[in-house]
Amino acid sequence: TWKILFFKVVMLTVFLSTLTPKFYVALTGTSSLISGLIFIFEWWYFQKYGTSFIEQVSVSHLRPLIGGVENSPPVPGFSANNGENETNRQSLSECKVWRNPLNLFRGAEYSRYTWVTGKEPLTYYDMNLSAQDHQTFFTCDTDSLRPSDTVMQKAWRERNPQARIKAAYQALELDNDCATAYVLLAEEEATTIIDAEKYFKQALKAGETVYRKSQHCHPQNSQHEAHLRRDTNVLVYVKRRLAMCARKLGRIKEAVKMMRDLMKEFPLLSMLNIHENLLEALLELQAYADVQAVLAKYDDISLPKSAAICYTAALLKARAVSDRFSPETASRRGLSTAEINAVEAIHRAVEFNPHVPKYLLEMKSLILPPEHILKRGDSEAVAYAFFHLQHWKRIEGALNLLHCTWEGTFHDVSVYPQKELPFFIHFTAGLCSFSAMLAVLTHQFPELMVIFTKAFFGMLLSPFNFIMEKIKHFMPSSLWHQLTQI
Repeated sequence: TWKILFFKVVMLTVFLSTLTPKFYVALTGTSSLISGLIFIFEWWYFQKYGTSFIEQVSVSHLRPLIGGVENSPPVPGFSANNGENETNRQSLSECKVWRNPLNLFRGAEYSRYTWVTGKEPLTYYDMNLSAQDHQTFFTCDTDSLRPSDTVMQKAWRERNPQARIKAAYQALELDNDCATAYVLLAEEEATTIIDAEKYFKQALKAGETVYRKSQHCHPQNSQHEAHLRRDTNVLVYVKRRLAMCARKLGRIKEAVKMMRDLMKEFPLLSMLNIHENLLEALLELQAYADVQAVLAKYDDISLPKSAAICYTAALLKARAVSDRFSPETASRRGLSTAEINAVEAIHRAVEFNPHVPKYLLEMKSLILPPEHILKRGDSEAVAYAFFHLQHWKRIEGALNLLHCTWEGTFHDVSVYPQKELPFFIHFTAGLCSFSAMLAVLTHQFPELMVIFTKAFFGMLLSPFNFIMEKIKHFMPSSLWHQLTQI
């Protein structure tokens, strides 16, 4: 062992002593080029996908090897188990990523953007969350018992929209009363809201039949409960989307009635945020007393807050004073009690989500809302403003009061935070800069850099040289001579 180690050290020393300045120039130049290419690729990947490639590979492939587990935030879903709904309320209230209650139809609305611009309106992450939702809402362990459900179980996992639509038609060939197949066609194949409504009406007819059969099924076991939960999910989803179709087609009173009936039929499914759909429809009807009644029920400390709840409450308070509000007059005589209440309501709303005012005041351009939102984040602000900006504009002076309150108190707070660069972007940038600096110095001062490199490696090898000197001192001279003759 000592012979091999000594031989390697001697060979390394000889190799370093024979290197020329040209080698160091080539070495530093090559390392600078490689690190620069890595940095450019990391920056491009971050701009396109919003994450670091090295970090993503490390998390996806290295963490499982060392026993780590990646935790993803849960997305609230449907549940037919009332007990579970109540016991999980606290955990759901802390969940940050939620399905957008007012999400658009892919075929009838999102696809129009693609047709016009040639760009996708939804991110891969958003669509992946929706695929997980669909598998949770519309599938269960008993799907293998019915061929149509088995086909639909595979359809929800397909990434290609055309493959999903084709699978839905296959399921309908096997069972003409497959409600989930009609749901998929309404969401993705229908190119107008009218076509989507027709599909949802067929889904409702099929879903109600299956739901009644599940309710009257006698065996009470885990499989039956899973089947009933799935059928409930389908029925609630279809009724909600039918109400949204009626709202989009201008039948607002009909939509309000459908939403109220749905909330009465399933009163414990408050986590679905159907009340947010109801609030928007009531605001369109300008039924502000009914809006206040809904807020009184759902603006509760035990329920999760949302931008729709907070800003609608602020809008109702502002409505009472906004038409007569003037900053100059208020500064002279002070705020009245009603104005103080309105300002405090706006404060509360802005504190919950500080990104909303810029969209309501049209200081930032609106885009299509995503299918999932981050509570208190920019995505929730986009989703709220996309549907509620018209309601703020309808009330005279409401946006002026919001602007005065927000600009005077929260202007610095509500600046949208810039996305932080990942660690590996900084690391690769530093590595590229350092290697480029070494390449320039080696090219300009080759002799000096060779001396510096030899001194650096000599410093690294100095502890080993010290050990070798001690070994030489205590080792017999004949044995040392044999080692040096290798």
